[in-house]
Amino acid sequence: MAAPCGRGGGTLTLVLVALSAAFLTYNVLISFHSSLQPLPSSFPTASRRFGAAGSARRRAFHTAVTASGSAYNTWQCRVMYHWFKEARRAPGGDEMGGFTRILHSGKPDEFVDEIPTFVADPLPDGDQGYIVLNRPWAFVQWLQKADIKEDYILMAEPDHIIVKPIPNLSRDGQAAAFPFFYIEPKKYENVLRKFFPEDKGPITKIDPIGNSPVIIEKESLGRIAPTWMNVSLAMKKDPDADKSFGWVLEMYAYAVASALHGVGNILRKDFMIQPPWDLEVGDSFIIHYTYGCDYDMTGKLTYGKIGEWRFDKRSYTDKPPPRNLPLPPHGVAQSVVTLVKMVNEATANIPNWDSYAAAF
Repeated sequence: MAAPCGRGGGTLTLVLVALSAAFLTYNVLISFHSSLQPLPSSFPTASRRFGAAGSARRRAFHTAVTASGSAYNTWQCRVMYHWFKEARRAPGGDEMGGFTRILHSGKPDEFVDEIPTFVADPLPDGDQGYIVLNRPWAFVQWLQKADIKEDYILMAEPDHIIVKPIPNLSRDGQAAAFPFFYIEPKKYENVLRKFFPEDKGPITKIDPIGNSPVIIEKESLGRIAPTWMNVSLAMKKDPDADKSFGWVLEMYAYAVASALHGVGNILRKDFMIQPPWDLEVGDSFIIHYTYGCDYDMTGKLTYGKIGEWRFDKRSYTDKPPPRNLPLPPHGVAQSVVTLVKMVNEATANIPNWDSYAAAF
């Protein structure tokens, strides 16, 4: 959220690996912010990769999801992969190429034959209680060592359900990304200037995005990923940044790294919805179920208070949800109804779900 990769190098080994020697923007950042570490010239020993990479169709993108190997991440990945396959098979899914779960636990699990998986190592010196700090490091390892046949990457997350085929939304060297209302570069300009110096341009060059969902050229992500890793580590070490950004710290780090490398983003509000705040699925491609959905039996939202009816992924932190979750009461938003129906349909069709859920 152990193979030999990265062991024994201490803090310097922890900090990164190079995909290229030509990180000119990154070198500017290094000289500006001395807490960041120089990039070593090569990767440590690679972890193993399981599963197929997918076809290399024109404008096809490879979907990549990072996961910790916890029960919480694993059941979400199984549901997510089910709907990825359904969308890829549907009309309009021709640009959806391969799929990889980037498992940053350092060891394979029992699902590597079900879900194409690359095993990455966690941070050698630990994640400092912030598990997603492993995410950029895992992407760096995957990009260097995996056989990725597509020229584009969709970075997604376990708690994404794909509701319809996704086309390649990137264009003309720009990535496509979802704008998050809580990523506010202007509000935190004083903090961000430690990592995005004034000579790099106005703070508005930092887009209000995280790393997911993003569709981006593989070459661009290869340049961004090591910087994303180093900026994440530097922000975590900086008390002001750590306090300001909290659980979205690595999202800010990705936005900064993207801006440092001059990769702009087409902001697509239709990329995904987030129930219960978004009431309809509409034309969106993804349901992101990061928020709890709590209602009374009249269909009234009781957010902040556990409802008489609820669906919250955190209710299933230690064990997977059972099949046939109860549907919401009448009057609950269509987005929430769709979410629960899609979880139920996935668990009904994923082999051995009953015995899997009962094992915890």
